[in-house]
Amino acid sequence: MSNSVKIFIDEEYSLGLDKIEFYHKFSTDVKELKKNLIELLVKLKNENKLLFGYGASAKGNVLLNYCCIDHQILEYIVDTTPLKQGKYTPGTHIPVISSEKILERGKNDVALLLAWNYQDEILEKEQLFRKRGGKFLIPVPQPELL
Repeated sequence: MSNSVKIFIDEEYSLGLDKIEFYHKFSTDVKELKKNLIELLVKLKNENKLLFGYGASAKGNVLLNYCCIDHQILEYIVDTTPLKQGKYTPGTHIPVISSEKILERGKNDVALLLAWNYQDEILEKEQLFRKRGGKFLIPVPQPELL
């Protein structure tokens, strides 16, 4: 076994990835995240907020499908990629439209950030949306409204 492989294996052991308890905790944490996110989305929907997604990313689509967040919860998803626009998300059937639509949005609107790994860049880019009263819902590590 090469030294680089040994380093990775040692790191996995140090993190407890060889123990079933690690995966039980992970499962519990993911279920809790799902519960908290759905509760917050339902609360916002009941407050007559317009909910939409921001970024038709693969990781975001996994989240949508796991949490059963579909077109009845999110009106649409905005994305900058022309190839994704005019399509629908697999499994949840949410329309993907141009990110220019966010320019029309603001007060009482909440964007579920589905490309959370670009959170800083997106929040910087969409300052006008936020100045108009729009909010971003960051789903992980725990749902947070900004």
